[in-house]
Amino acid sequence: MTISDADFAKSSILAAMPFARALRLEFVELTGERAAMRLPDNPDHHNHARSQQAGALLALAETVSGAAVFNALGDRLRLALPLSVRAELDHRQPFEGPVLAEAVLGEEWTRAVAELEAGGRPEFPVEVALRAEDDTAAGTATVVWTLQPYR
Repeated sequence: MTISDADFAKSSILAAMPFARALRLEFVELTGERAAMRLPDNPDHHNHARSQQAGALLALAETVSGAAVFNALGDRLRLALPLSVRAELDHRQPFEGPVLAEAVLGEEWTRAVAELEAGGRPEFPVEVALRAEDDTAAGTATVVWTLQPYR
């Protein structure tokens, strides 16, 4: 059996993030500068209203954005450690059932890589789209990351 680069990246990312494993987050897709993950429905992650708890949603958003960053960094991981520095969650409708999250790196990512390669420590936002599996609820999150160079 041969493991693909994508499978290796997925298992490596989950190995580095024990809380993601505790929430049983699952990869839906990981390609280039895009990541999609799923938060399964688990009563242990519900709030008092029996919907997905905000902390679980924020962990999903941080993890999927981090997966996109780690995957896109590739060999540049030898230059810097990606760290989340702040996050904001907007979920005005309750999420009942599994939640899907998608992060796509944009223009800010390109700027951040150039700044890193010039010796800087960039900060950049990663936007995350959240939706229920049946598309009845939606939310967004923004996770700001930094690339901390190894000195």
